[in-house]
This record gives sequence, structure tokens and C-alpha cells, in this order.
Amino acid sequence: MAAAISCHLSSVSSPDSVSLSSSHALSRAAQNIRRFSGVSVSAPAIRRRISCQIVSSAPSSSVNGKAEAGLKDFLHINDFDKDTILKILDRAKEVKALIKSGERTYLPFKGKTMAMIFAKPSMRTRVSFETGFYLLGGHALYLGPDDIQMGKREETRDVARVLSRYNDIIMARVFAHQDILDLAKYATVPVINGLTDFNHPCQIMADALTIIEHIGQLEGTKAGVSKIEITNDPKEAVKGADVVYSDVWASMGQKEEAEYRRKVFQGFQVDEELMKLAGPKAYFMHCLPAERGVEVTDGVMEAPNSIVFPQAENRMHAQNAIMLHALGL
Repeated sequence: MAAAISCHLSSVSSPDSVSLSSSHALSRAAQNIRRFSGVSVSAPAIRRRISCQIVSSAPSSSVNGKAEAGLKDFLHINDFDKDTILKILDRAKEVKALIKSGERTYLPFKGKTMAMIFAKPSMRTRVSFETGFYLLGGHALYLGPDDIQMGKREETRDVARVLSRYNDIIMARVFAHQDILDLAKYATVPVINGLTDFNHPCQIMADALTIIEHIGQLEGTKAGVSKIEITNDPKEAVKGADVVYSDVWASMGQKEEAEYRRKVFQGFQVDEELMKLAGPKAYFMHCLPAERGVEVTDGVMEAPNSIVFPQAENRMHAQNAIMLHALGL
């Protein structure tokens, strides 16, 4: 699936793809639109509309007392207003500049530890969180699928309360979205959503930071609307886009659908010809890992207007700002 962003953002899919399990690329597009009013999603070809109604996932502060202590969870973009999101992104730019300059005296996480729960493995999530937390003075602990077996060997609510007594913050990359909600409900320290089957808010923030850096702003380019229109014509979708965004066609846990999806999405690969239609100033983005030769060609990945690796780096910088916000620092 490819999503073309031009502060309008067009998400391209096959006619049958809407009935398949959720696409992270489309989910990110929807969440960005709802949070940044200047971003719209549109395409004039054959299309279907998707409701973007999202229910806030923030747990009651009366359960764990985090609000009274100035601590915040980061579970979903929609839990924060636009001004707060933009302030976090501004902080990300500031802290990124410090790190890139070689500055190593800014250590807001000194003396703090972070528990990182991985039900799903991920190179980018682990390295970006662990390195980012370390560069700002903290120490991160990796807890893999066999270390906890959360919800199987031990109940999530017990894991949350035990880890809260050892650590200052918890990051979790899990399958079921209910697991992150339960962690946040019972933990007395901030919980960061490193990905669930429902959403990936840290990736959204990294994407937004990357767009700001390369285009200059998220909003104001065109009037925004709160809807997504899915087109089965990728050529129409990319016209006038500032960014063409693609994701793998079958995510982790969906590999049994991979062959079927390859058939369904024939004609939706982002290749050099499609990028030419977007225009010479259009950027290409991908949240990685990419299956080169499937959803995107090697030529597009390696082209000068591909910003997938600055986008990957921005995971660390966006997450640093998220953690600073969550800890009230």
C-alpha cells in the first residue's frame, strides 16, 4: 500500500484491500490527519471512505496517580491536543540538534532506568529507544518475548506494578492493544506505546518530524479535511503529493496473507514511474523494514529524494522528546 502525502495525503489500495487486516500506513495517515488539521487525504479516482473515529485510550489517572505526579502515558496521538503534539515535535528538534552537535552534558535521564518489553522483536524500536535513553543519561533494560511472557506466565497488571517499582518508565511493543492499555492502567510510571496491532504513535511522531524537516510544516499547505479516501488508482493518488509513503503489504503476524496480498496489490508498487507522476519535488517515505522489489523498487529506495533513513533516525529523536514529555522533564 502506498500513501501519498501532500499536506494532502492520498492512501492507495486495491479494491479488495480494505477488508483485510489493518494497514499501519493507512492507520498512521488517519491519525496524522485527525491531529494536524492542515493535512488532508484525498483522491479523485474510484474510492471508498473510512471513518476515522478514535476513542481516547488514556486510562483514568485516579487508578495510578500518575497525573498528580506530573507523569503521562503516550499510548495514542489522539490523547493529546494539537498544541501539545507540536510542542513535543519542537522539543524533538531541539534535542536532536544537541545530540548532532556532539553535546553530551544534557543528561535529563541520568539516574533513571527504562524497562523495554518486546513481545514483537524490532531492530529500529530497540536501538532507537535504548540508544536515545542512553545518550540522555539513562539506562534501558531489554525484556524479550521469553523474559516475561506477559499475560501468559504472569498477568499484565502484575508485570506493570512490579516493573514500576524498579523503573522510571516502561516502553512496550506488543500485539494486543489491550495489553498496552492494561500496562498503563496499573503502572505507576509512564508507559510508552512502542507499537500494537492497533497503532504505532511513535512512528507517527517520527514521520511528522521528518515531514517538518524536509517540507517545512505539517499544516497550512492546503486546507485539511478529517477523512481518508482510498483510491484504486495509484497514478491519480500521487499527483501533486509532497510525500509518497509506502509500507510493507504484509506486516509481522500477517505473513500467512503475504502471497494473497501480493496478488491483490499488483500494480501498487511504488516505482520510478509513479514517483515521476508525483513530481520532481516529491519525497519517498517508508517506515521500514522494506521488501525491496515488492511494495517499492530498489531505485526508489536509493533515489536522492528518498528520506527513509532520516525518517528512521527520527524515531530516536521523536521518542526522546516523547519520553521527556511523559516524565515531565
